[in-house]
Amino acid sequence: MPSASANYRTLLRTSGAAAFFLPAVVGRLGIAMTGIGIVWLVHARTGSYAAAGLVTGAFAVADAVAGPQIGRLVDRFGQARVLYCALVAHAGAVALLLVGAVPDLVAGALVGATLPQLGALSAARWSALLLGERAAALPTAFALEALANGVSYLAGPALVSVLGAAGRPGAGVLLAAALVVGGGLALAAQRRTMPPLTGRAERRHAGRALFRSAFLRQVALVLALGVFFGATQVSVAAYAVGRGTPDAAALLYFAANCTNVVGGWAYGARRHGGSLRRHQVTAAACLTLASLPLTFLDAPLAIGATLALTGLAVPVLLILTTVLTESSVPRAVLTQAFTWGNSASAAGIAGAAAIVGRVVDAGDAHAGFGVAVAAGVAMTVLSLGGLRTSSQDVQMSPAPAHTTAPNPPARRRDASTNRKAPRIP
Repeated sequence: MPSASANYRTLLRTSGAAAFFLPAVVGRLGIAMTGIGIVWLVHARTGSYAAAGLVTGAFAVADAVAGPQIGRLVDRFGQARVLYCALVAHAGAVALLLVGAVPDLVAGALVGATLPQLGALSAARWSALLLGERAAALPTAFALEALANGVSYLAGPALVSVLGAAGRPGAGVLLAAALVVGGGLALAAQRRTMPPLTGRAERRHAGRALFRSAFLRQVALVLALGVFFGATQVSVAAYAVGRGTPDAAALLYFAANCTNVVGGWAYGARRHGGSLRRHQVTAAACLTLASLPLTFLDAPLAIGATLALTGLAVPVLLILTTVLTESSVPRAVLTQAFTWGNSASAAGIAGAAAIVGRVVDAGDAHAGFGVAVAAGVAMTVLSLGGLRTSSQDVQMSPAPAHTTAPNPPARRRDASTNRKAPRIP
């Protein structure tokens, strides 16, 4: 059986894959640095964490609202044209924030609204590249995406925090913008692997798929996963502060993030056979059961071990929702579909942070963890609903050993006519 590294190396040897994936990784590292970089910059400028949180909130809301609109433009005009415009606008917005030419709240919102959706663009390229028999390698490709995302959110905030603690918060924001713009420009230059454009009539018809239960169920599941993230983050901080050891929160976050990377790596390395819907049910149920002890455990070591267990299931759910989202909509609206998932996750995190803060104030950290468990239950119910309401299930046969065949012709039919895996009704 090939090793995990061998499977990923084989995937990246697919013609054109590494050329678009690696620039997207660079850009995503910058994206992971941007939010915390704004916190450091605004706090250094105002001395207020409240002001820093307000500006960062404006950044996050603008990103969540504008993301699907950018995705819609990408599906209509192509990745390169939209990326170039978005990157120029993003660089300008960051410049406004750094020089203080406009109020920080306005600048933060502009930075979020112009942030390019590099993860969605990279995922759409994998979908266009792995057609026909090679579609069985999509879970591994999306696991690679999740792995890159996990590493970015481990390394990025740490790097910005080092610069901020050294008294150079502006350098952190500038470095983040440089990575986003540099990675985005390199991605836009890889025109050979860009998904082909579709006609206006096809896009209009395909847009109806965004209102069907198969897609909406995945968006709702990602929203619940965002609630899980937000509830866990607030509850971990409240637990550590409540014990008089606030520094322990960083160690607890680190434990969950490390196993998050490991879980995504391991799931992507295995051969995927059988029903991906059933995989999703299993992952959601495991996450719920693993998080349940958080509502009553009190020892730091036990809390850390439990968070590490939950970290194993989270990337699996992210990978599966990406695969099932990809198979639930036509290619003409695929980028927009991916960005709606990103926005749902962001909305869930933001909403949970606000709600769980009140829950913790009224009770304790264990009550906050209870909200995370409830989100896990919701994910399990949603994934079970997918099994009950679908007349066809998504099957993935084991991925072929080699995926280095030349690219299909630039003009392709829709995925529904090329994939062997049945599409979600």
